[in-house]
Amino acid sequence: MNKAIRYASVDALRGITVAAMLLVNNPGSWSHVYAPLLHSEWNGCTPTDLVFPFFLVIVGVSIALGVVPRVEQGSDRGALTRTVLIRAGRILGLGLLLHFLAWWWLDLAHYRPWGVLQRIGLCFAAAGMAAIWLKPRLQWLCIGVLLTGYAALLVAGGSLEPWLNLSSRVDTSLFGALLYQYDPATGHGHDPEGLMSTLGALASTLLGLRAGALLRQRPWRLLPAAVLLLIAGGLWAQWLPLNKNLWTSSYVLWTGGWAFAGLWLAHILIDCRQWPALGRRFGVNAITAYAGSSAMVLAMMATGSWGWLWEQLFNRWLTPLGGAQFASLVMALSFVAIWWLPMAWMDRRKIYLKI
Repeated sequence: MNKAIRYASVDALRGITVAAMLLVNNPGSWSHVYAPLLHSEWNGCTPTDLVFPFFLVIVGVSIALGVVPRVEQGSDRGALTRTVLIRAGRILGLGLLLHFLAWWWLDLAHYRPWGVLQRIGLCFAAAGMAAIWLKPRLQWLCIGVLLTGYAALLVAGGSLEPWLNLSSRVDTSLFGALLYQYDPATGHGHDPEGLMSTLGALASTLLGLRAGALLRQRPWRLLPAAVLLLIAGGLWAQWLPLNKNLWTSSYVLWTGGWAFAGLWLAHILIDCRQWPALGRRFGVNAITAYAGSSAMVLAMMATGSWGWLWEQLFNRWLTPLGGAQFASLVMALSFVAIWWLPMAWMDRRKIYLKI
């Protein structure tokens, strides 16, 4: 199969993941959130901890469906490399711009260079290069080296605890107060999207690249592959805990297993049985939805309108009915629904912004 194909299941799963990002990132109040909608404080894996690795796996799948067929058709690899790097640079630059707006509008003490879009951009670039220049066996080798090498580095670092682990120490030595968390009294810092933990995130993206190959050629193998990944991740977690902040190797395998299973299920239901591709409208403009909603929230926080809406509308009227956590969830769901409207409008008019 040399022709690039757009799978409705992939668009739907990407869209569901983006909608989940908007949901968990924008509660009415961070003081009132149901536990499954929060990240683990350190070790562990909540449903929310599945969202970002799902997206990175889908990034890899999309590369397998969009870039690899062009390599197979004999397209110029140098031109493909430039295309991938330019798009990766745009995604990374958009993330830097959003963080500049956060620093400016919210009057933050320091500018934070690392973030979600920055990580997506870096992983897209590296996985794209792997798709263009490396054979499948070498891609698997890269995954193995990343998983074992990164795990060895973390363990050799002497501690896996907050602030004291090798990933946090490396990031702090390079970026100091520019990290997401920094304690000037101790000189300790941490960033969940920092430099060193991006090694684990890249392994997730490369797993997605291989998942995309299975989807194109042997989709039935996605389910047994998912089971193997879950077993391997669960076993490895006995020695190296599941940890999103560090993006540990066990976490890569565990979340990758669930992503493979989700892709298999979406393929069976949507591509094979023709179920509606729920989430597709978010999925075909995924970066636009994420970046646009992030900018909107920043503007609302800067003007105080987010807090006003929470207090005067959702907290005031819904907390007496179902509690503060319920009211906070309804506000988050309302935000997702509001952003569905422009995404649906763009899809109906076939407007697809490829950042």
